[in-house]
Order: sequence, then structure tokens, then C-alpha cells
Amino acid sequence: MHAPHPFDPDSASRRAFLRRGSALSLAASAAPWALTLSAISDAAAQSAPDYKALVCVFLQGGNDHWNTLVPYDSTHHALYQGLRSNIAYSRDALASSVLQPTAAATDGRQFALAPTLAAGLLPLFSQGHLAVLHNVGTLAQPTTKAQYVARSVPLPPKLFSHNDQQSYWQASSAEGAVRGWGGRLGDLAAASNGISTFTCINVTGNAVFLSGDTAIPYQVTTSGPVPVTGIKSPLFGSSAASQALRQIMTAPSPHWLAREHAQISQRSIQSGELLTSALAATPVPAPFPTGNRLADQLALVARMIAARQQLGTRRQVFFVSIGGFDTHDNQMGTHPGILGQVGSALAAFYRATETLGIASQVTAFTASDFGRTLVSNNDGSDHGWGAAHFVLGGAVQGGRFVGPAPLPANNGPDDVGQGRLLPALAVEQYAGTLARWFGVPASDLPLVLPRLGRFSEQDLGFMAA
Repeated sequence: MHAPHPFDPDSASRRAFLRRGSALSLAASAAPWALTLSAISDAAAQSAPDYKALVCVFLQGGNDHWNTLVPYDSTHHALYQGLRSNIAYSRDALASSVLQPTAAATDGRQFALAPTLAAGLLPLFSQGHLAVLHNVGTLAQPTTKAQYVARSVPLPPKLFSHNDQQSYWQASSAEGAVRGWGGRLGDLAAASNGISTFTCINVTGNAVFLSGDTAIPYQVTTSGPVPVTGIKSPLFGSSAASQALRQIMTAPSPHWLAREHAQISQRSIQSGELLTSALAATPVPAPFPTGNRLADQLALVARMIAARQQLGTRRQVFFVSIGGFDTHDNQMGTHPGILGQVGSALAAFYRATETLGIASQVTAFTASDFGRTLVSNNDGSDHGWGAAHFVLGGAVQGGRFVGPAPLPANNGPDDVGQGRLLPALAVEQYAGTLARWFGVPASDLPLVLPRLGRFSEQDLGFMAA
């Protein structure tokens, strides 16, 4: 007999595991938002034999990929510069940030990173730890430009809308979705964790990405767990008052709603105390840049990963973010600085995983609302669709590009007008590749990504087996 897969519980237990989500969701929604911090573990589930973590780095606002991954060869740089001359990088400015993939493009295409981004990410690409994906975006199914123009196939709802496209990226559904593919990964992974509370960790604020059928995002700040006011510190200066509040919040009750609230409150308080204790014994494993909010979030992620044994976790999904990417104006005044923060934060995070000896067990990847137009609107860019993205980690098949490179053109073969790219790679394919590496067997991928079956290429090959 073959060895059981760590995420392959028997079908009956899986169905029961997912059914419990509907009952738990009512109790969770009835509790204060700050207290809906834990999911119920499946005591009979098999345990994953190793540790793996996925870290979603969300670039809020829609990142301008044309000024992130810049056409560099003379032919395509001229096309790029001709359509956004007032917000384009010159070839001279890009000369030290040209990417040298392990296999050069047969058509002579070359790309460079934005100079501020290259300081952190260029060495990682050269060392084979970073892969670049061309033109990833939201799709309901494979779509050609002719089909888009004719509206002859389903399209993601409300294209170019921030809220809806953020939701579609994270949940394959428009705004109002209640489950994301990170949370669905958490549903399958929570059963392998000793303490499933710490399976899905949100370090940046509420997001549908980490919500599953049973997985509930555990909210933390860059300093640690969100405290329950009046319990973490003395209430009105009195430890006795804090203890009384704790007893009131966790007291048993014959009423089912009060009973559920008490149980959730108890788990919340205990989980916060456990995480506080674990972090107190876990310093930041490597230097991170100061004055960088993304770096602060990733430093907390690194500490939680370092404390994984104390927290009883074998699979974790994290969500971090940085804003400021909605660059309708003053793009060259703001975008380079934000990219610099992204590059230095990701580089520091990778060094931290190396220091911990688990670089091959942790994968970080970027996501964003959408890309932006190639055609400038004076000194900025407008909402687009497909965009370039990065995947970073010791298990990444790096030093290369994934997917077809788009042509920089207005209404060219790869775009739907103004340089808005029609995605060549779907978010589902991107996510499916990460899910397989995370440990989800092919038979369970539809539970995580219901639309993945519409795409013939379900593994893009940028992760080691």
C-alpha cells in the first residue's frame, strides 16, 4: 500500500470536516470580530510529517507591473517608452538591474527590475531563489482576445474594480465572497496541526483570502496577538477585576449562543497567551529594515515560523500587505519607493528563512488587485488586468521566467486596450501550483480551487516537486 498523504483524510471524515463549517460559522459570526480567532482541529486526522508555509504578499491598489518588470532589450524598451515616456525608466537607469535567466529567450527579449526593487530581488533571482511570472490575472476560464471582445465567454465580474478584483484574486468571486483559497488550504491543513488556531494568520487586517469552511483567520499585529482589552493588562489597574472579566467571558451557560461565545472567548484568550509566550522566547531570526511596514509584518511571520514547534503547527498560510499602488498620478514620485520597501522586505524575509534552516519549506508570493495600463494618463497609470508577479523561496525553480512575455503595445495582441493585459496565466493556475507544493493532492484541488479544472495546465512548474 502507498503511504497516506498528509492531507488525504478519508472521504467521510473530510465531508464531516467541511460540514462542521456551517455550524461553526454561526457561532463565529455571533462572537466579537476580535475574538473569532480559532478553528476546531480534527483530532482523528493524520499529521503532516514536515513543515510548510505559504506567505501571500498583497500589493494593495494594483501594482504597475510595466514599471516593476521593465522591457529592456532595445526593440521592446522603445515600444514601452513610446507609450509612457513621462513615467518610463530609461535604459541607462536599468542597466544594473537586468535579469539574466538561466535560459535566455530565443527571441532576444530582456527584462530588468525597477532599480529600487533590484537591490533586494536581483541577487535572489541570480541565485535561483526567485521566479518571475509574466501576465497573471483573474480569469473565469481560458479566454482569447476575440472572445473578450465578443463577450462570448464568462469574464470575472466588474473588471478593473479594486474591491471586486481583490476579492476575485483571493476567492475566485466578486466582493461579498466569504471563503478564499488560502482559507480552503487552511481547511485541509488545519487537521494536520496540533493547534489549528495558528493555521491561517493575518498580519495586516481583515481579508477574505484566509477564510475557509472551518479555517478562521487568526488576527495578529506586528507585535503579536491582538489583546483582549482588560485581560492582557489589569482592568482599571486591578488584577482581580481582570480575573473577574475573564470568568464572566468564559463562564459556562445553558444557552447555546452564550455557551459558544464562552468557548470561543476561552480559546481566544488561551491562544493569545500561548502566542505571547512563544514569541517572547523567539527573537527575530535575521535583521529586517526599519521604517518598513511590510518588513515589520514579515518579521512577525518569521518569528511565528521560528516558534512553529511551540505553536504545534505543520502547515501555515500567512497574509501580509503593503498599500500605495493605486498610482493614478505622481507615479515616479511614489512607486519606486514602495517597490524598494517590497524588495528589501522580501530579501530580509528570505535571509531569515535561511537562518532558520527552512528556506525550502517557506514560499512567499506576490498578488495584487490587477496590473495597470501601459499608456500613461499624464504622470500615472490607470487600472489594468494581468500583471507580472514574483515567487520566492528555497523550493522555487528560480532564475527564470514563467509564461509568455506580453508585447508592450496599445491594443496589441496581448491587451484589450491601453496596454491592459489579457491574462495569459490564471490566478487558479498560479494558486494550483502553490497548492500542490503545499501538499494538496490532485484529488483535493477542486476543494481549494473549484475553477482550476477549466484550465488544461494546472501546474506551471515553478515549484520543486
